[in-house]
Amino acid sequence: MPTKKTSAQKPVANAKLWGGRFKEELNELAFDFSKSIETDRRFYREDIAGSLAHVEMLAAERIISKSDAMKIAKALKEIQGEIERGTFPFQSGQEDIHMAIEQRLREKVGAIGGKLHTARSRNDQIALDERLYLRRAINDIIGEIKGVQTALLQKAKQHADTVMPGYTHLQRAQPVLLSHHLLAYISMFQRDVERFQDGFRRLNLSPLGAAALGGTSFPIDRERVATSLAFDGVVANSIDAVSDRDYLIEFASACAITMMHLSRLAEEMVLWSSTEFRFITIGDAFTTGSSIMPQKKNPDMAELARGKTGKVYGALMNLLTLMKGLPLAYNRDMQEDKSPMFDAADTTKACLKIFAAMLSTTEFHRDRLRETLNNDFSCATEIADYLVRKNIPFRDAHEITGKIVAFCIEKKRSLASLAMDDLQLFSSVFRSDVLECLVPEKSVALKQSKGSTSPKEVKSQIAFWEKVLRSSAQDKSMA
Repeated sequence: MPTKKTSAQKPVANAKLWGGRFKEELNELAFDFSKSIETDRRFYREDIAGSLAHVEMLAAERIISKSDAMKIAKALKEIQGEIERGTFPFQSGQEDIHMAIEQRLREKVGAIGGKLHTARSRNDQIALDERLYLRRAINDIIGEIKGVQTALLQKAKQHADTVMPGYTHLQRAQPVLLSHHLLAYISMFQRDVERFQDGFRRLNLSPLGAAALGGTSFPIDRERVATSLAFDGVVANSIDAVSDRDYLIEFASACAITMMHLSRLAEEMVLWSSTEFRFITIGDAFTTGSSIMPQKKNPDMAELARGKTGKVYGALMNLLTLMKGLPLAYNRDMQEDKSPMFDAADTTKACLKIFAAMLSTTEFHRDRLRETLNNDFSCATEIADYLVRKNIPFRDAHEITGKIVAFCIEKKRSLASLAMDDLQLFSSVFRSDVLECLVPEKSVALKQSKGSTSPKEVKSQIAFWEKVLRSSAQDKSMA
């Protein structure tokens, strides 16, 4: 009896763009293993935009007729409409979005649809789609970062005079203004914006016209296509244009650093909302309860953002590992760059969006923040600095102050409870004016260095960030 073919033996018939040289159909397992349409179908807008620019150039250079170009362009716009309306006939035998669109194009306009791929390879087509997608993703992410910065700035303005303990090693260090603490995150996120902007500059070059790797013998105008797609120019070397993905790696790196900053803020919100800290209360709409413990109010959105940071780190490592050791030029390994790219973009954008909304509902407890400074040693550095101003070398002043702290610990007293008699046990230079150094509000007011936590400097920083964020909002509205 003849043996029945298994799925491992079964060939698959599909509308390949490359089948002329082959005698056998691609094995079904091989086809399913290699197709990417479930992932790269998100490129449909970019793919069609690139094709419209390419076909317009082909006609302008008289490589194809204007009549054919007009028919192709009209059909491409119709195809985009079908995809957006959900009526596009995606089929199981389509390998990727490029093939799906070209197949539908040929159904609409016949054989002339095949002219679209003149002087173009899927290699430069894919690289183009990625760059077009990343431009949009970068602008979206920058917009979400600005949303988080704006939410932080609003809280900083509301708490311009709220003092809190500043920490190092998660130990009480010195009094700072809450506004100063929040402004630190705004500064971090601004560098993230600059990283995305800088990466945008490098990726905003058109690879189209590189073809498979060596360019094309047709007299194309690469600059024309680049201009029509709002690129700053073209990738100069055709091999480089199709063989590298450093622009993706740089994008994922910027996403990872942004998520690192967001995760640090998430960690503080988790800590600060705990009973042990009680610095903040996150709005009910951004917290969840427990399935068994009725009293619980969990900071799940902050925790999820902290956890999703690992996904973005994974995307970066995925891309770095993917490209490691690949010989020039294109290799099919590079098909696997889409998922980590989309994952990094989607995760970063979603986490930023939820944080901007969550921060707006978060209440900072001014009295609790101040109360925590009553019985600690956060003002110890001010005592040392006071002694330095009395002409005592800093190392000696540090030792004297350390002994004062040890005395307080032994006697179960706070610095604020010390009287002049207590202090003069350790140094005769102490006068009554030292007592104001033990008041947290006075401690922050004594700071003089630029960028410090002094009310004057914080007020200046708030004004600076208001101007920066207002300017970026105006730039976006004009774009």
